[in-house]
Amino acid sequence: MVRTPRDPEGRMPLREHLVEARRRIVRIAVGLLLGAVVGWVLYDPLLDALMQPLQQAADRRGALIGLNFDGVATAIDMRVKVSLFLAVIVSSPWWLYQVFAFVTPGLTRTERRYVFGFLAAAVPMFLAGSLLAWYVLPFVVEVLNDFVPEGGSNLIGAQLYLSFVMRLILACGIAFLVPVFMVVLNLMGTVRARTWLAGWRWAILISFLFAAIVTPTMDVLSMFGIAVPIAALYFVATGICFVHDRRVDRRRVAPVE
Repeated sequence: MVRTPRDPEGRMPLREHLVEARRRIVRIAVGLLLGAVVGWVLYDPLLDALMQPLQQAADRRGALIGLNFDGVATAIDMRVKVSLFLAVIVSSPWWLYQVFAFVTPGLTRTERRYVFGFLAAAVPMFLAGSLLAWYVLPFVVEVLNDFVPEGGSNLIGAQLYLSFVMRLILACGIAFLVPVFMVVLNLMGTVRARTWLAGWRWAILISFLFAAIVTPTMDVLSMFGIAVPIAALYFVATGICFVHDRRVDRRRVAPVE
């Protein structure tokens, strides 16, 4: 079998792109599987942590509030989903690296340096977004259970509650990756800082719409607690892009000796 010589500019035939994509997907799947094993072992303490907001709401309201496993296979299904949920969080450095590694063959050496540099920022940003959602979760659960009448009970379906928590945490983690991609696109010369700044009104609007969707409560503090950091990160990323654009412009006008 004759190997196709590597293009010095990093271009690859479609077949090689598909092979590379399959290789990266398999590696991501293996990482998620190993993370799921960890999640399976840590299921009991993780489930206790997920139920803690419900227990706090029950104690405060003096009502019966808890999870309802409303099916024969719900318990085992819940354990599998919680394990996979933890796997996504634990293996985030691995699957983020695989995503970036799939892109880098088509980049120049300088662009690769930028991408791998900001890969180091993507992991803590994703984890920071997830932690923010975890911090807001008890307030969201408390507000939602405030509508339970005195003497009433609220037995929430385990699957429904888990889907709500997973959507909140993963959505916030992914939202915190947006500023990283903004800076990477700027460093690659794809988008200038002025373009990001021109869309600041849309950025604020989308931030609050996103917060309203992932926190479907009437609690303004919870919504602001998610929307304000996301909007602030947008402006921080825009500022970094402006600094980079200014350096690039100075190099272009600098006289060649």
